Formats: sequence, C-alpha cells, structure tokens
Amino acid sequence: MATALVTGARGFAGAWLARALLERGDRVVSLDKGRDDRPVSTLSLLGIDADVVDVVGDLGDGELLRSLLREHDVSAVFNLAAETIVGTVHASPVRGFETNVRGTWTLLDACLAEGVERVVVASSDKAYGAHEELPYREDFALQATAPYEASKAAADIIARSYWPSYGLPVAVTRFANIYGGGDLNFSRLIPEAVCAALDGRAPVLRSDGSPERDFLYVEDAAGAYLAIADALDRDEVRGEAFNAGGGRAYAVGEVVETITTLAGTGAEPDIQGTGNPDGEIDRQYVDPTKLRKTCGWAPAVPLEEGLGRTLDWYREHRD
Repeated sequence: MATALVTGARGFAGAWLARALLERGDRVVSLDKGRDDRPVSTLSLLGIDADVVDVVGDLGDGELLRSLLREHDVSAVFNLAAETIVGTVHASPVRGFETNVRGTWTLLDACLAEGVERVVVASSDKAYGAHEELPYREDFALQATAPYEASKAAADIIARSYWPSYGLPVAVTRFANIYGGGDLNFSRLIPEAVCAALDGRAPVLRSDGSPERDFLYVEDAAGAYLAIADALDRDEVRGEAFNAGGGRAYAVGEVVETITTLAGTGAEPDIQGTGNPDGEIDRQYVDPTKLRKTCGWAPAVPLEEGLGRTLDWYREHRD
C-alpha cells in the first residue's frame, strides 16, 4: 500500500483528493495547521476524517516535514496547502508569501532529503498573470503583477527547478477555479451563490458580473492530480507544468444565473462591485491539451452538470 501526503487535506480540494487516493487503496497522511476558527473540515464533511492520518503542523517546519515523511514512509506528496483567497493575500501579502513560497521550498527540500518518489505542487492559472491571448498555454510567460499571482508564480518556478537541478521528480499544476461540494470559503463565487440560492436570498457579486473565469469540477481536479502523479516516472512529465480546466471561459454573472435557474429561484444577484475586484484578472481560461496528450486526462463533468451536483451536495448538507 502506497502512502501519500496531502498538505492542506482538511481544505476543499485537498479533501476530495484525499478521498480519491483512499478510494484507490492508498494510505493518506494529512498535514494542516490547526483550524480553531473552523471546527468542521471538508474531510469530516466527506466522512473520511477517521480514514486519514491527521498531522497538525506548519509547512515551514522543515524538521517536522522530514520526520513525517520518514515516519510514514511517504512515496508521493501533493502540496495543496496555501493561502488561496486572492483578496486575503492582496490585503496581507507577507502571509501569502510565507505559506505559498517559503512553505513550498521547505517542503521540496524535505522531499529531496527523504527521497520522495513523486511530488505534485499546486500552482494556479493565476500564476500566468494577465495575457491578451487566450487560452493560456503552459509555454506562456508567468507575468504576475498582484501579490497572490506572484506567490503562485514564484512557487511554480521554484518547484520546477528541483527536477533539472536536483533530480526530484516534481510537476506543478495550473488549474482553473475548482468548485464543488464542501467548499467552506464562502467568499468564493460558487459556494456563495449556491448557498444564497438555497437560502432564498440574492447571491452576492463582488464584480459587475462581466469578468470571465474557467471552472473545474473538484472530482475532475482530483483525477488530474492523480494522473500527473502517476506519470512522474516519465521524463516528459518531470519538471513540467500542466493546465487543467473546463476549456472555455464563463462570465461570472452567467454562472450565477445558471445556479439560480437550477435552484429554481431565479433571484437577481446583489451586485456590489464595478468591473473586476482589486488584485484579480478580468478574463482568463486555460488550454488543457498538454495534460490530455501527456497523461490522458480530460474533464468529465461539464459546468452545468457540476453546478447541479454542487447544489445537490449543499442541499443535502444544509447545516
């Protein structure tokens, strides 16, 4: 039985990845900071918290990381621990840099020292910054201009350097906006709009509804992580970056309208912004062709179906 470490496994995408690993028979170790302000984790909402070895610790603690990797004989690492909210990092960039950048190189050094066989680091489509040409391809420059973008771009470059420089089998992921059931960050568009629709209130939009985004259903994201990790014994995967997304951009106002239609409310959104929020890119989506050709992955859940599944999940977990 292989053992995988998922940093950030108590969070949204990390918990779904942990579930996918468990379902295929892997042992999973979770590393997260204590969440005193959030008594419920997505791991517990998915009903798998008891199936995961839960370690509380800081990603910047290299000694802890090396001990954890050694003690649990970890063969694969998925680094999803991060400050993930653009606005939070914009307001407090040092905190974002500490977690997203320093945490990444500390973990990579630990993996190198302990001979970890496969490492996948979650970057982001935001690492590209703003480009006029769409969709974004992996050979585009990383031209970040906002703190969150910069933190992900820096971690992305650092991670990929560990293969040619030190021989650590590592790849990075540049995924679109991941959505689905169990996301407890209600400042994000989809969980806020879904819960608003189910509560019978107007969904809040922090923009004017025109910014365009690419969306990736969370189970498709978990499958992409696994596809990349499983291919890290091949030179064409090691040291590389891979996009994953739905293949097209949607205006956020259109997404909210789809949610309210599926929920049967048709409520008009509460528009609280003009244009695009500070620190965010106006229009963005990624080309997932490289991942499909190299690892055989393609998204299985189109946006409307995924939004329907997400509504169903929150409807079943009203508390």
